[in-house]
Amino acid sequence: MPVLIKFEIEAIDRQTRARAGKLVTDNGHVLTPVFMPVGTAGSVKAIHTKDLQEDTKASIILGNTYHLYLRPGLEVLKNAGGLHQFNSWDGAILTDSGGYQVYSLALRRKLTPEGVVFQSHIDGSRHLFTPERVIDIQRIIGADIIMAFDECTPYPCSYDYALKSMQLTHSWLDRCLKRFNETRPEYDYDQSLFPIVQGSVYEDLRIQSAEYVASKNAPGNAIGGLSVGEPAEVMYQLTEKVCQILPFDKPRYLMGVGTPANILESIALGIDMFDCVLPTRNGRNGQLFTSEGIINIKNEKWKNDFSRIDPSGSSFVDELYSRAYLRHLFVAGEILASVIASLHNLRFFHWLMEESRKHILTGDFQLWKNLMTPRLSQRL
Repeated sequence: MPVLIKFEIEAIDRQTRARAGKLVTDNGHVLTPVFMPVGTAGSVKAIHTKDLQEDTKASIILGNTYHLYLRPGLEVLKNAGGLHQFNSWDGAILTDSGGYQVYSLALRRKLTPEGVVFQSHIDGSRHLFTPERVIDIQRIIGADIIMAFDECTPYPCSYDYALKSMQLTHSWLDRCLKRFNETRPEYDYDQSLFPIVQGSVYEDLRIQSAEYVASKNAPGNAIGGLSVGEPAEVMYQLTEKVCQILPFDKPRYLMGVGTPANILESIALGIDMFDCVLPTRNGRNGQLFTSEGIINIKNEKWKNDFSRIDPSGSSFVDELYSRAYLRHLFVAGEILASVIASLHNLRFFHWLMEESRKHILTGDFQLWKNLMTPRLSQRL
């Protein structure tokens, strides 16, 4: 399989498996570890592209094949010249293949070896996703990194279900690779395909899946099917095992993770890339992540707190607005509340990546992580 992106490891922490690296795509360089804001339908909710680039310092965002396929649709995206042109994002983009939506649409889909027949959540219309079709769709969307089609197993599930699901995911991966290798990008830049490790919470299946995925020599690899309800310690144990098998010199992406504490622990295990809706979804509901802990800004206790949202923050919203003002906006039902909270949270998550990278480069990541993890998880 051709390697169309470049990944350089710049430093490794002395006491953990944490790595600082650089991922190079045709649409921009990405310093790792990295958090990817989720722009499911082509936008990161409540965030202007200019602010996403200039204030949060995002270098790569995530889109979703299922949602973009349904709306605005492939004709619009192709006529626009791909998602980069459509949403005016000039950094890198990764698209999730829709496997998670297969998982979440359990009552609206039928799973077969051929693919998935599903009903649109918008109008109930019926559609078929096959591995080949998913590659074709992601070619048209035009992301720099596209994901193989997989099934994300629910938690809990039986061993037999997890085994059959993993085998199906591997079969689909082979078909994705074949289709990817026999097609070309729609636009004037290269794309790379990442396979996904599955296997639910069963260590032997995770090992088998990681070995299968590693054998494909893809330019990067992902770990899916975690952070779906299993205990955090199980997630860490399986992530550690899988990271020991996946190629050392390729980026590792832990899908859908997670809280700041989850992210720091996973960086220590050797993960390079993360995505999660937590910063924006929780922000819209008034939950703020800060360097001192977690704030529910709607609480009465912040009514007369005129201090910055995060005293250690580096976002312009932290400079401009107080906790009391942001609480007022939420209580008053102002749209600006969601904008400020989402922007703050995204900037905090990127600050967390920047600090992690800095401490990996200086060699004291573990000491810093052990200090920060309990602090970031406490409720203020």
